[in-house]
Amino acid sequence: MSSEVGSHMPAESALADILAPIADKIIGQETHRNAPAARISPRDVPAVLSTLKNESGLDHLSCVTAQQYADRYETIYHLRSYDDPTQEASIVVPTDSERPRSTSGSEVFQTAAWHEREAFDLVGINYEDHPDLRRILLPETWQGHPLSLGYDQTQPQIVPLREQDGSAHALASEGRGETMFINIGPHHPATHGVMHLKLTLEGEQVAAVEPDIGYIHRCEEQMAQTCTYRHQIMPYPDRWDWSGGGLCNEWAYARAAEALADIEVPAYAQVIRTLSAELSRILAHMLAIGAYALDISGDFTATFMYAITERERVQNILEDLTGQRLMFNYFRLGGVAWDLPESREAFLDRVRSYLDGLPERLTDIHNLLTNNEIIQARTVDTGILPAKIAKNYGCTGPVARGSGIDYDLRRDDPYGYYDRLDWDVITEPHGDNYSRLLVRIQEVEESAKIIEQCVDLLAEWPDDDRTVQSNVPRTIRPADDAEGYWAVEAAKGELGIYIRADGSEKPARFKIRGPSFSNLQALPAMAVGEHVPDLIATLGSLDTIMGEVDR
Repeated sequence: MSSEVGSHMPAESALADILAPIADKIIGQETHRNAPAARISPRDVPAVLSTLKNESGLDHLSCVTAQQYADRYETIYHLRSYDDPTQEASIVVPTDSERPRSTSGSEVFQTAAWHEREAFDLVGINYEDHPDLRRILLPETWQGHPLSLGYDQTQPQIVPLREQDGSAHALASEGRGETMFINIGPHHPATHGVMHLKLTLEGEQVAAVEPDIGYIHRCEEQMAQTCTYRHQIMPYPDRWDWSGGGLCNEWAYARAAEALADIEVPAYAQVIRTLSAELSRILAHMLAIGAYALDISGDFTATFMYAITERERVQNILEDLTGQRLMFNYFRLGGVAWDLPESREAFLDRVRSYLDGLPERLTDIHNLLTNNEIIQARTVDTGILPAKIAKNYGCTGPVARGSGIDYDLRRDDPYGYYDRLDWDVITEPHGDNYSRLLVRIQEVEESAKIIEQCVDLLAEWPDDDRTVQSNVPRTIRPADDAEGYWAVEAAKGELGIYIRADGSEKPARFKIRGPSFSNLQALPAMAVGEHVPDLIATLGSLDTIMGEVDR
């Protein structure tokens, strides 16, 4: 069996084609390990992004990374194509070290608004023409920018308790009759975590809604930058998704670091990774399905408990494999921590037994949930997100596929063993809350297909070729200034990691692109004009996990 490296690079002709429309704007080129990279002037950001979006087909702004060097600040716009994410480019915008000012790309990609706010908040770059350049993860009173080189970690921080600023409320109230400003969260079960919604109502209709995030921000990017590549970073990705999708997140870091350090992964280990990641995806989707029943119809005793029972079955399997039930820390650079548990046959039989009973149990969940009149009344034709708007916000995962966007990195930018297995990408065309629910349930069925094929492969794998980890150096030091962005299809969507190396055993810059961050930004586009109960149904349909939003 062959081995593979988790990276790709377009052909030279493709590089020229991608960047050709902006040739007159390029002031320099860089070498990024995943994509062609061009430097441009800050004033040209909107024009360049618009040209690449409309002429080169790079219609997915997947991530925005900001960082500071000794002599400059820098913003990187990571662009991809929804039709083919292997077609990608990085647009690098250097700015002055004394006066870091750039130009916002939010008029071209709506998703840039939140990403640039984060860049301003944590790094300190100002974006001219930005529609709402405020802090997003830290309080407005915070002193300094934590990811800037000159940040003083010893300075005191005073965060007073004060009334909500009501900025969205003031804007929504202009020209309207009587409006009401209310808070939902941050400690409210309908917000699915420590999230605060600033809500303006006109009667019972939503006039404006503003997600207020950052309540559990830990600056995990900075924490990763203090850790070594080999062992110390890997435990963190599990904590970005406490719904159970941590193994998918571990793979995102593994893919990025392995590509950066040219580490190959044995094919046998890739099969184990694929099996475990799909079990992890089922964990995440089952929590989303069960919690949604609780949100919409108050169904705790039936659907919620059915979903939690299903999670328990999967957690028992993953506990046998990884030793953990949620914070797995099972992946290693170059493979996985260890082989299947002994006896192999008993473990594989246990997985098969689980898969054999899954179709009947999913039928029960369908009968309880998707055929439920209350669920249908509250989710069909509510929270509609058209495909064009979903793309503009950078939505991915079940949220995008529920709007008919046929985008899944497991197939479109293949890694692991996915491209050698038989499975389908699930989409629903209507873009409403019901569609997103259907996608998640059907994706559980597709995960089961993938797992079954992995079990068959592992059962027949030759004994002398069961290598679970390649020969990785004890200390990993990627080349100085090597950098790149790599992503996987995590449970919530595209989870990407940008890493820049400086020749040491710790990354100089570690950027996390959480799919829930971009998906949540689209909430106002889905909820404004609808009623308060629709807002709760729409928020739940996003399956937001605040660990990857706040990081």
